[in-house]
Amino acid sequence: MSERRLLLPADIWMRKIFDAKAAREGGVVRRSVRDIERIVGRDRFRREIGRRGYHAVENAGQVVIFCNNERVSVWC
Repeated sequence: MSERRLLLPADIWMRKIFDAKAAREGGVVRRSVRDIERIVGRDRFRREIGRRGYHAVENAGQVVIFCNNERVSVWC
Protein backbone atom coordinates (compact mmCIF):
# COMPACT_ATOMS: atom_id res chain seq x y z
CA MET A 1 0.00 0.00 0.00
CA SER A 2 1.46 3.35 -1.01
CA GLU A 3 1.52 6.27 1.35
CA ARG A 4 -0.05 9.42 -0.06
CA ARG A 5 1.44 12.74 1.01
CA LEU A 6 -1.05 15.36 2.06
CA LEU A 7 -0.60 18.64 0.26
CA LEU A 8 -0.58 21.97 2.00
CA PRO A 9 -3.13 24.50 0.76
CA ALA A 10 -1.60 26.60 -2.04
CA ASP A 11 -1.51 29.86 -0.04
CA ILE A 12 0.30 28.25 2.88
CA TRP A 13 2.74 26.44 0.59
CA MET A 14 3.67 29.71 -1.15
CA ARG A 15 3.92 31.59 2.15
CA LYS A 16 6.37 28.98 3.45
CA ILE A 17 8.58 29.43 0.39
CA PHE A 18 8.82 33.20 0.71
CA ASP A 19 9.13 33.07 4.51
CA ALA A 20 12.24 30.87 4.26
CA LYS A 21 15.37 32.48 5.69
CA ALA A 22 17.08 32.56 2.28
CA ALA A 23 14.08 34.34 0.73
CA ARG A 24 13.80 36.85 3.57
CA GLU A 25 17.49 37.68 3.21
CA GLY A 26 17.24 38.27 -0.57
CA GLY A 27 18.81 34.95 -1.52
CA VAL A 28 17.55 32.11 -3.68
CA VAL A 29 15.13 29.26 -3.13
CA ARG A 30 14.52 26.24 -5.34
CA ARG A 31 11.38 24.20 -5.95
CA SER A 32 10.47 21.44 -8.37
CA VAL A 33 8.30 22.30 -11.35
CA ARG A 34 6.22 19.24 -10.53
CA ASP A 35 5.37 20.58 -7.05
CA ILE A 36 4.63 24.06 -8.37
CA GLU A 37 2.26 22.71 -11.02
CA ARG A 38 0.60 20.26 -8.63
CA ILE A 39 0.10 22.60 -5.68
CA VAL A 40 -0.42 26.13 -7.01
CA GLY A 41 -0.16 26.04 -10.79
CA ARG A 42 2.52 27.58 -12.96
CA ASP A 43 0.54 30.73 -13.85
CA ARG A 44 -0.33 31.61 -10.27
CA PHE A 45 3.25 31.02 -9.14
CA ARG A 46 4.62 33.23 -11.93
CA ARG A 47 2.20 36.00 -10.99
CA GLU A 48 3.34 35.84 -7.36
CA ILE A 49 7.00 36.01 -8.36
CA GLY A 50 6.26 39.03 -10.54
CA ARG A 51 4.16 40.71 -7.87
CA ARG A 52 7.13 40.52 -5.51
CA GLY A 53 9.53 41.86 -8.17
CA TYR A 54 11.54 38.62 -8.15
CA HIS A 55 12.99 36.63 -11.03
CA ALA A 56 13.14 32.89 -11.64
CA VAL A 57 14.78 30.45 -14.03
CA GLU A 58 13.78 26.90 -14.89
CA ASN A 59 16.11 24.04 -15.71
CA ALA A 60 15.86 20.25 -15.55
CA GLY A 61 12.56 20.24 -13.66
CA GLN A 62 13.65 22.81 -11.07
CA VAL A 63 12.81 26.49 -10.64
CA VAL A 64 15.33 28.74 -8.93
CA ILE A 65 13.74 31.89 -7.53
CA PHE A 66 15.92 34.94 -6.94
CA CYS A 67 14.23 36.64 -4.00
CA ASN A 68 15.38 40.14 -4.80
CA ASN A 69 14.90 42.57 -7.67
CA GLU A 70 18.50 42.57 -8.87
CA ARG A 71 19.34 41.91 -12.52
CA VAL A 72 19.79 38.24 -13.46
CA SER A 73 22.42 37.15 -15.99
CA VAL A 74 22.64 33.68 -17.48
CA TRP A 75 26.19 32.49 -18.08
CA CYS A 76 26.80 30.06 -20.89
